[in-house]
Amino acid sequence: MLEKTKLIAPGTYSNNGRQTSSHRRFIEVNGFNVHYRMAGSGNPLVVLLHGSFLSLRSWRLVFDELAKTTTVLAFDRPAFGFTSRPLPSKATGVSYTPEAQSDLVIALIKKLGFSKAVLVGNSTGGTLALLTALRYPQHVEGLVLAGAMIYSGYATSEVPAFMKPVMKSMTPLFSRLMKFLITRLYDRNIRGFWYKQERLDDDVLTAFRKDLMTGDWSRAFWELFLETHHLHLERQMKTMSLPSLVITGKHDLTVKTEESIRLAHELPCAELVIIPDCGHLPHEEQPELFIDAVRGFITSNRISRSNR
Repeated sequence: MLEKTKLIAPGTYSNNGRQTSSHRRFIEVNGFNVHYRMAGSGNPLVVLLHGSFLSLRSWRLVFDELAKTTTVLAFDRPAFGFTSRPLPSKATGVSYTPEAQSDLVIALIKKLGFSKAVLVGNSTGGTLALLTALRYPQHVEGLVLAGAMIYSGYATSEVPAFMKPVMKSMTPLFSRLMKFLITRLYDRNIRGFWYKQERLDDDVLTAFRKDLMTGDWSRAFWELFLETHHLHLERQMKTMSLPSLVITGKHDLTVKTEESIRLAHELPCAELVIIPDCGHLPHEEQPELFIDAVRGFITSNRISRSNR
């Protein structure tokens, strides 16, 4: 087990939520108008998948630095950020299921001219990264799973089939209730992702809130919630042969550190990095160490062949 112990020099990274390079861009993929950023050049393509209640802003402290040595793509996942929030429809193909979200990841990288990528996922973004790798191994070169929900939370929750029709019929009521609860608890929940909450700037927290609470956001989140189901990733992943890196904050309380250690032991071809003085968001709370870990993983596994 490798434990990083290098400390971050104060002021190494800006902590304002501003985008320092690349303008906002949108692209139509699988019925969604996807908001994304892409920068850098060369191989491999690194795709950043943020966690729930956040947005691509979550990668603001690592995006530009990673783009100095490779091509980096970050986008707002369906139901979050500035990506559109259409209603599910068989006619348009719009769906918020985990499988549909993994389909979108692959469709997006193809539409941008790539055939393979290294997927870097945090929290529920890690859930989707692993699911995508299992469903599309030919399009994934490697995995970085930071505080990934594999044994709990999004990956194992399920709306009972017999309840779904009733819940769908009461969508207006439930979506309003969900809006009330998320709005009331949002700041406290986001701060809970951090080991030292004072590191989260109030302006950044406000920006995250605005990213989420745009348009008919509560309805979209409700639709995503309705499609939650047990993915049984712990069974499927045992046959995976892709190189993987599991990263955990030493003080992660959202996805307990022990779960990530278990993941590194049970996931074939996996390495483990434990980042000290850090909670659920290592790319935000300890960005320099996160960058070192990702670059080291890419270099040590020689992930550099052409992916266009």
